[in-house]
Amino acid sequence: MSEKSQDQLNLQALHRVRSRLVSRRTATINQIRAFLIEQDITVRKGLRALKNSFEAILEERKYEISPRMRSILIGLYGDWMWMDDRIDRVSKEIEEISQTEENCVNVMTVPGSGPMISTAMVAAIGEGEAFDHGRDFAAWVALVPRQYSTGGRTILGRISKRGSRYLRMLFVQAAKIIMMRPHRWPDFSFGEWLTRASERMHRNKAAVALANKLARMAWSILRHKTAFNELRQSK
Repeated sequence: MSEKSQDQLNLQALHRVRSRLVSRRTATINQIRAFLIEQDITVRKGLRALKNSFEAILEERKYEISPRMRSILIGLYGDWMWMDDRIDRVSKEIEEISQTEENCVNVMTVPGSGPMISTAMVAAIGEGEAFDHGRDFAAWVALVPRQYSTGGRTILGRISKRGSRYLRMLFVQAAKIIMMRPHRWPDFSFGEWLTRASERMHRNKAAVALANKLARMAWSILRHKTAFNELRQSK
């Protein structure tokens, strides 16, 4: 991999900060839930459900929750709100960069690819010149099955999770979002393939296969400085 430019380093730093904040926020939310469970209080799954009911819980259970535990919970909730604000500000900064950087704009034409994937790709690989083919990039992101030979046959093994785990996570998330909207599949060049894949594969396996396809397309667009529609027409 070639030496990164200062712009790439800046982008990469923003992603690392955001990722750390998201992890800390998740840990804080889990701790709030754990403390509430210890008080025999359960809340529906989901970030929004806890956020919407937190103040009501403190009010309705004010005689059951000790003043000290109430103070601890309020402090953790304050940490959560602070991290929400920081994540929003960092995300907005990343989004602003994605709108002005030509390579990011091109990558965002790939279905499911938004500011996070486009800027993370540019931050990690620049214009993709370190890879000869889309499969090489997908392998680096750990979205290609390991291969080994036996008896003259090439056998595909499990997906390796070595590589850029952050980009892998982003592409798999994008794939899962696309798979949640089957009514949109006919709009995509890979719609027929995805329909067949979803019928014969487990949902998670199909999501990884789609993430692999998205990663290859994103690399091709980045490397050839084109857009998704132009890439479709050239094939």
